[in-house]
Amino acid sequence: MAFGFAENPALSITPHLDSVDYPATREQIVMAAADNGAYVDIINVLKSLPREEYESREDVMRDLAEAARRFASGGLRDDDGVDRDRRNIGRDLVENAPDGNSRHP
Repeated sequence: MAFGFAENPALSITPHLDSVDYPATREQIVMAAADNGAYVDIINVLKSLPREEYESREDVMRDLAEAARRFASGGLRDDDGVDRDRRNIGRDLVENAPDGNSRHP
């Protein structure tokens, strides 16, 4: 993700959080990013957010580091105690999608 100078601004997560109406669930945040044309890696990091619901954009920002860590290490416990492997979220749906169906979920 773009965290510093001279990096691709299209890889920045924060612009995709501006269109979300809070409070919002993790899934609503992911869908808003997808609707904004976010890259697959951004969507996958957002899917790795540790909480199910967020009261504000600031709450999401606080959890982005944890989400990036979860996504990078793949398969850490969520708040509900479930281990979810997030290393390959959506890849099969994109790479093995039928013709005309290549959009990330």
